[in-house]
Amino acid sequence: MTSSSKFDIIVYGATGFTGQLVAEYLATHYRDDKQLKWAMAGRSLEKLAKVRDAIGAAADTPLIAADSSDPASLQAMIAQAGLVISTVGPYQLYGSDLVAACAASGTDYIDLCGEPVWMRQMIDKHEAAAKASGARIVFSCGFDSVPFELGAYFVQKEARRVFGAPAPRVKGRVREMRGTLSGGTAASAKATFDAVAKDLSLVAILKNPFALTPGFEGPKQPPGSKPVYEEDLQSWSAPFMMATINTRNVHRSNMLMGFPYGKDFVYDEMALTGPGEEGAANAKKVMAANAEKTGPNAPKPGEGPSKEERESGRFDLLYVAIAPDGRQVRAVVTGDRDPGYGSTSKMISECAICLLRDAPDVPAGFWTPGAAMRDALIKRLVDNAGLTFRVET
Repeated sequence: MTSSSKFDIIVYGATGFTGQLVAEYLATHYRDDKQLKWAMAGRSLEKLAKVRDAIGAAADTPLIAADSSDPASLQAMIAQAGLVISTVGPYQLYGSDLVAACAASGTDYIDLCGEPVWMRQMIDKHEAAAKASGARIVFSCGFDSVPFELGAYFVQKEARRVFGAPAPRVKGRVREMRGTLSGGTAASAKATFDAVAKDLSLVAILKNPFALTPGFEGPKQPPGSKPVYEEDLQSWSAPFMMATINTRNVHRSNMLMGFPYGKDFVYDEMALTGPGEEGAANAKKVMAANAEKTGPNAPKPGEGPSKEERESGRFDLLYVAIAPDGRQVRAVVTGDRDPGYGSTSKMISECAICLLRDAPDVPAGFWTPGAAMRDALIKRLVDNAGLTFRVET
């Protein structure tokens, strides 16, 4: 971030469903924060004005016209920004020019990306420029992958306290997830499948659990591709559709932090479906539902749940750290809103504030939120965003 920036934060894509929620969070939660200078950006000034009024933002909240198809407008936007929050996805379709521009100019950037192939391409293309300019680029600052990264980090801290060393094996398990899949997430999955179909060389990146750790390949990881019964959890587990991005980010965090979990670290994510025949049947239902979520009936970008649905959602995530001798420690991360929208809009907003205010010394380059902000981000999410982190006994 450049200290002379006109705005600390620009919310790019503020007329979209998620972008509007991010702008609303900043307008509401930071209404009395006289130090925070922020603006809303999108393709249409008229639509931005309507959103500004609808969310109750101050009438003088600045509005900026910017369009992913117009590189000059993106340059004009980032020239005014210390940090850009981008909610304009799928990022592989609409985000490449903005990342390139931020990396070249020294402007910090965060997004909600869950597209590992594109993320690896951006890292390979622009990390040198970001390090030269001073830009911090932080992908995946929503439900994928903030609570999962920080859950692994939190349980490993407890493992070091109890075992005297980090655990070489951690399980991430979804115990409850009440909410709606983001239309943007579904669109991103479709865009990734389309890109791979056109270029089969991308299959290797998509399948590699170490796709986001250039130069490092760790041990074989659990496939997580079919239901299994887990004796230590007394429950069936089903594949979790966000694991494809979350596991990659957890391994990248481990690398960026200097391998505090070890270079032999094994991590996977599944969804717990219960014991017995009912649990096995539920696991099969989850498999079918996963396919439906990216099929023709998937939500469209710009669509999303009502305010009541967002506020009645929640998530409960279990982390199990397993020592070589079989001992376990467990930790839980919960969120008090629909994960894809209500919690995500709060998480990305707090990531932005945290990067600017609590982590100014984080070096330039491409980061994960967990590796960049760690305990400072946990504190902000607990204090402001309705998340909890606790050891489970």
